[in-house]
Amino acid sequence: MTDPLHTDLLDLAQEAARRAGVLLRDGRPADLAVAATKSSPIDVVTEMDIAAEKLITGLIAEHRPDDGILGEEGAATEGTSGVRWVIDPLDGTVNYLYGLPTWAVSIAAEQDGETVVGVVAAPMRGETFHAVRGHGAWDGERRLACRPAAPLEQALVSTGFNYVADVRAHQADVAQRLIPLLRDIRRGGSAAVDLCDVAAGRLDGYYERGLHPWDLAAGDLIAREAGALTGGRPGERPSGALAVAGTPGVFEPLQRLLEDFGAWHD
Repeated sequence: MTDPLHTDLLDLAQEAARRAGVLLRDGRPADLAVAATKSSPIDVVTEMDIAAEKLITGLIAEHRPDDGILGEEGAATEGTSGVRWVIDPLDGTVNYLYGLPTWAVSIAAEQDGETVVGVVAAPMRGETFHAVRGHGAWDGERRLACRPAAPLEQALVSTGFNYVADVRAHQADVAQRLIPLLRDIRRGGSAAVDLCDVAAGRLDGYYERGLHPWDLAAGDLIAREAGALTGGRPGERPSGALAVAGTPGVFEPLQRLLEDFGAWHD
């Protein structure tokens, strides 16, 4: 039986993600990538991002006013209930800008510092992933399971790159060294969706440096509840230094290579 509190948190997270996803999907101008009503297309994306976070935090405050909140667009309240929401209202902003479908609303709920609920809604893909700690990971009514163990040389692995040129150059070097050792590498553009794709068996692994808590929180729980392993540098939890997820057969050798190749520093 799911803890009634966790059920309530899941219901609220799903409704908030659904509403924010509709706002972002239906509010995106058709010509966003080439023209905008503001000074640049980026301004419009930022406005949509902020509007989505305001919608989410407003709904949470209405139902659970004593909870804490940490949001990408600046929402930060301590709360007194022991529950904190970690929110990325639009993960994959460049994809959103260009009209690519891989962007998502990511909402996680922590209880006493541990993530207990995660929801990642990808409206343009028609998918909403969710997990409650200890109760598996799901895409709607379909239970998710990561891929069967495969050797690293047969692994399809996704990653992401920083927007700072010097950092990207080092990350490209790491990827270049990895590619001959894997089946192939992908760059999806949304950390939350990549983690869910590991959970859904579409990727064998994923890694990235430079993520924030709101990028990771929901997707990390969903991946783990689908049977994947997650971490950072060896013996550490996922963090801004490095986040790694993978099937049980891929996770440790991938993590070791990333350590050897210095993926954890710029």
